[in-house]
Amino acid sequence: MSYVDGYVLAVPKKKLAAYRVMARQGEKAWRKHGVLDYKECSGDDLKPKWGVPFTRMMKCRPGETVVFSFIVYKSRAHRDRVNAKVMKDMEKMPMPKDVPFDMKRMVYGGFKTLVGD
Repeated sequence: MSYVDGYVLAVPKKKLAAYRVMARQGEKAWRKHGVLDYKECSGDDLKPKWGVPFTRMMKCRPGETVVFSFIVYKSRAHRDRVNAKVMKDMEKMPMPKDVPFDMKRMVYGGFKTLVGD
């Protein structure tokens, strides 16, 4: 059964290009270590007719959008191995001075797959 890490961020629209650069670097790092899939998605249709909008849950400010992302692994054990390798790689890389989102507003979690493997 596959395993998924998912996260949601509020990102200023004017910083989406910088976020995309960072996301591409992340994709390279995770794919290098064998993830099954890696997606970073920016908000497009965020005014649903039912349910709670992501923008409200993320307390988006004017000029912000939501980024919804997920990484798919073979299993939780695979995820733990891959993430350990990615973190080790990241220790060698310089941290960006201006991260294009507020880390304190990041929502993150690991998920067991219920349907669709």
